[in-house]
Amino acid sequence: MLANKKQVILQKLKHDEHYYGEFGNQFLSNSHVGRLLKDPLNVFQPSKPSPAFLVGGYFHTCILEPDKIDKYKVVKSSTRNTKAYKDVAGGELCLLQHEVDQIELMREKVMANDICKDLIQNSQCEYEQPGIIDLFGNMWKGKADIVNHEESLIIDLKTTADIDKFQWSASRYNYDSQAYIYSKLFGYEFLFIVIDKSTHQIGMFDCSPEFYERGEDKVRRASEAYDLFYKTEDFDPKQYFISKTL
Repeated sequence: MLANKKQVILQKLKHDEHYYGEFGNQFLSNSHVGRLLKDPLNVFQPSKPSPAFLVGGYFHTCILEPDKIDKYKVVKSSTRNTKAYKDVAGGELCLLQHEVDQIELMREKVMANDICKDLIQNSQCEYEQPGIIDLFGNMWKGKADIVNHEESLIIDLKTTADIDKFQWSASRYNYDSQAYIYSKLFGYEFLFIVIDKSTHQIGMFDCSPEFYERGEDKVRRASEAYDLFYKTEDFDPKQYFISKTL
């Protein structure tokens, strides 16, 4: 891809409406990996937003882009089942006030840690940086939370329900394929900064060669599924089945 054309694309992908909208849909991303491996016929069906996704988004925003937190609607209600919530939300998924309070506390805990703060905030950090790359014959995109050029790291912020089980969550939620894709996009090692939503324990998880290899294997298999289901002429998905020996 020509350098000028790539820069135009990256500049456009910096904006969420393009990254997550029709323009960005020409690229595969880590969010497609799980579906391509488990439900390839419905890869491009829009997923319904979840409270966990909303909470994670607010956590990222209040640390990395605090000037944008006003885009989130917050309702002073104990649950999403109350009349007060439904009246204010109007069918939209909104944050609850106690969720915002919890996130603000988590932000304080993370930024009070000197090592975390130095990794997240320094003059050599860029935030919400998009990248595109050809992997296994398909174009992939990603948007890094933090690119720390001083430490040559891509840093991703995560919240978790149980930090002791994060290594299993990393496999279940395809963080291994994310680490592989982003390491190829930006040429740096990948680091997760994680905070437990209950205990507020902070963890820093770097990635082993085996972790990247598992991610690479997922991306390769996801690309093969995409090629079969979406790029193979005359392919009839009704004739597809999984064949394994037990």
